[in-house]
Amino acid sequence: QVQLVESGGGLVQAGDSLRLSCAASGRGFSNYIVGWFRQAPGKAREFLATIGWSGGITLYADSVQGRFTISRDNAKNTVYLQMNSLKPEDSAVYYCAISGRFGSSRPVDFGAWGQGTQVTVSS
Repeated sequence: QVQLVESGGGLVQAGDSLRLSCAASGRGFSNYIVGWFRQAPGKAREFLATIGWSGGITLYADSVQGRFTISRDNAKNTVYLQMNSLKPEDSAVYYCAISGRFGSSRPVDFGAWGQGTQVTVSS
């Protein structure tokens, strides 16, 4: 069974960059799609990006396309989210999760959620 731990969040200024990591333990990580989501206070969990089994295919939300990049290193059981040109509206708790099929952006289609990492962007 896969367990996920997010890290790399913090307090940054608008325009800065951060790289989040999603480290997996357990067997079979490379068999899963991995997605990144975020949730701001009082708002629904928002899909950001997802990556295929080998990292060859990716899908992004319009809100982060061109600013965020998802990648994975199956040898390290880790998925990354590189976030550039951060804006105050990017402030949220960021989560990773796994899915058995590519293409969905619905949180209900993902599981094994990590505990999240806080990103705060000051103006």
